[in-house]
Amino acid sequence: MRGIDPKATRGYRNRNPGNIEHVAANKWQGLAEPASDGRFCRFVGHEYGLRALAVLLLTYQDRHGLRTLRDIIARWAPPAENDTAAYLAAVARRMGGGPDDPLDLHRHDHLRPLVEAIVAHECAGLAYPAAVLDRALTLAGVPPAAPRTLAQVAAATDTGRGAVLVGAAGIATALAQAAPAIQALGDLAPVVAIAVVLAAVAAVLAWRLGRPA
Repeated sequence: MRGIDPKATRGYRNRNPGNIEHVAANKWQGLAEPASDGRFCRFVGHEYGLRALAVLLLTYQDRHGLRTLRDIIARWAPPAENDTAAYLAAVARRMGGGPDDPLDLHRHDHLRPLVEAIVAHECAGLAYPAAVLDRALTLAGVPPAAPRTLAQVAAATDTGRGAVLVGAAGIATALAQAAPAIQALGDLAPVVAIAVVLAAVAAVLAWRLGRPA
């Protein structure tokens, strides 16, 4: 797909970067109206298309016991419809691992690279911002790991910058984990909800900073 604008791909236009085929029985969260372009699902936002991709991969592991990249890609891109060997090689290369390395897709640091690699292969190298990916995986039930503690960061940096680093990480994680609830509050309420989250994070950080070392 060299020379193709990733944002011109069908997957990007449908906000379905995994190119998941539409099946009426599958009531995905965030389906658009109409829900299909004739073959593939259409979603109201990219995070919902990414979520669907992540949920399918989790199903492969939890329901079908697929725990290596080779097995997962063989089901995701079967030989009857794809060059499975080439697909596997491309995804493994992007992930920087081997096709038979064990994967635990309930770990964010395993699931996110796999989602990123599949999206890049499906959509001509398409790459989403980290915040969009983290929000999508949070919607799928696999949020980013909690930020490091102040003591850990301060010990690693040996400076006062530890509090700032943890503050930024804590705010980002809190917002990602609160995103589903914030979205459900309507058009105006998200601003209020975000303010509440930020205030809560600030309070926790202030309490931690006030504790003796």
